Amino acid sequence: MALEGEATPRSEFLEGAALSAPIIIGVAPFGALFGMIAVQNGFSVWEAVFMSATIYGGASQLVGVDMFGTNVAPWLIVLSIFAVNFRHVLYSASVGRYFARWPLLQQAIAYFLLVDPTFAESERRIIVDRRPPSFVWYMGMAIPIYVLWLVATWVGAVFGPLIPNAHAIGLDFILPIYFFCMVLEFRARANWLPIAAASALGSSIAFHTIGSPWHISIGAIAGVLVGAFLLGGRDNGPADIDTTGAGL
Repeated sequence: MALEGEATPRSEFLEGAALSAPIIIGVAPFGALFGMIAVQNGFSVWEAVFMSATIYGGASQLVGVDMFGTNVAPWLIVLSIFAVNFRHVLYSASVGRYFARWPLLQQAIAYFLLVDPTFAESERRIIVDRRPPSFVWYMGMAIPIYVLWLVATWVGAVFGPLIPNAHAIGLDFILPIYFFCMVLEFRARANWLPIAAASALGSSIAFHTIGSPWHISIGAIAGVLVGAFLLGGRDNGPADIDTTGAGL
């Protein structure tokens, strides 16, 4: 019997599910946008949904559908998708020390579902709430987002042809704005400003010189290098978080 105030699997799952509600508002239009563009590039409805279900990468999916059907070499398509998704490697490095407490199958599921919003909320829980993410909490947040992503892709693929120019109404900008707002929650963390500035500057310079999608990886690397230099090898992560319920 759980004590009053003690986390239970049910309470953890519901807490995570509650966090997914505002995220879904940002994810749904972005998923619908991908569905629209995929069909416009020759995908069938179910091919678009299948890509969302297996790659589950948002921006990298948009890069992929723009390059499919062109004369671009397949290896370059794969490399471009990797460049856009390189940030997920950094996400994994950041939260991996907490996922490591879980069984391997749970870790594999968690890493597959690790996207921008799930990473940001996991970091917020670690840094702001000083609690590690539990598997049940993480699933409560991640599963609704994943399911809604698939549904939104299907809706966009089916009804997208009714909207001649989805980019013109700014649907593709909703999720980046949401994620930017979540990133600002970490502004009280040591060295946040120089790291964010270095990443933004590196990304901007790369975008105007090398081009997309490489600016994403280059901006991330710039931020990592500045962070490593400022920390000087020290671990700046929270060391005194409450690990109660971490294995749920």
